[in-house]
Amino acid sequence: MAHTIAKFAVAALTFCPLMAQANEASSVETLNTARMSSQSSASSGIMFTLGAGISAQPDYPGADDYGFGPDMKFRLHAVNYGGQVYGNTDPYAESLGFSMSGSFRYVGERDSSDYSELAGLDDVDQSFELGLGVNYGGENYKVYGDVRYGVVGHHTWVGEFGADLIMRPTDRLTLNMGPRAFWGTQRYADTYFGVSDEEAAASGLDAYSPDGGFLSAGVEVGAKYRFDGGWGVEGAVRYDKLLNDAADSPIVEAGNDEQWRMNLDVTKVFTMGTF
Repeated sequence: MAHTIAKFAVAALTFCPLMAQANEASSVETLNTARMSSQSSASSGIMFTLGAGISAQPDYPGADDYGFGPDMKFRLHAVNYGGQVYGNTDPYAESLGFSMSGSFRYVGERDSSDYSELAGLDDVDQSFELGLGVNYGGENYKVYGDVRYGVVGHHTWVGEFGADLIMRPTDRLTLNMGPRAFWGTQRYADTYFGVSDEEAAASGLDAYSPDGGFLSAGVEVGAKYRFDGGWGVEGAVRYDKLLNDAADSPIVEAGNDEQWRMNLDVTKVFTMGTF
């Protein structure tokens, strides 16, 4: 079983390490693929972290109401395929220098019938963004930039940029804090913050055609704690302030330009096969 899974996972480790976080807020998990080692040619295996928990975020971009939902995490650490190990078999090792990573974000649908302030606006379908990130890490810091495309939903480009100061008060506890910035195209801005003439007539809001650009900026604080047996717990709190044409949207004026996101997850490191 592990040998079959490794065939698919080795491609991800060769070209871009994979991370997925299934809520609206996204983060970057880095895997440095420079480390390789040789094992028995008959051996194969895969090592990854899986997490599940709860998240809270605005009901839609610019909303004043919040909702709770499930949160999931996946981090791929290492693959042993045909005796060749790709990645790092220490799931807690820090990635130093330049590396590539995968980036994922899910944005839930906006059903205007659920919110009186959106009555008359068109519904917005859920979106699934997939992309790549470039990261640079040091012993006590990390910077990153992601570019993603809405493969489902808004079908356009977005970017996210950030930096973290990393602190380790103990060998089990890791803290991070740093700024975040989000960029979107004109099509993205229009999808979530625009009001067409028809929508204006139906809703009473002013017609509005936003441009793209930097649409929000904020800060994130996170923590990870490691228990024995591969178990762990991690959480984060993020604050974003909508900017520029996003902040000027009638949708946001009817909601809130200050956006909070929180998540709390229990994680477990799994090893299938041998290393």
